[in-house]
Amino acid sequence: MAKQKISFYDVKTKKKFETENYKIVDKSGRKFAVSKSPAGTHECWRVVSKEFADKNK
Repeated sequence: MAKQKISFYDVKTKKKFETENYKIVDKSGRKFAVSKSPAGTHECWRVVSKEFADKNK
């Protein structure tokens, strides 16, 4: 099953981007989608629901 395309906001470049290339990370009981920024080498994090994380692992 293909991952769902979601949007991220890159704080350093102040631009939004959409991608299907992300990983789900569990940190302190919260679920995050983490993706590399297309404009640099840093990561962009986004909070996601538990249901979304379970569907898109």
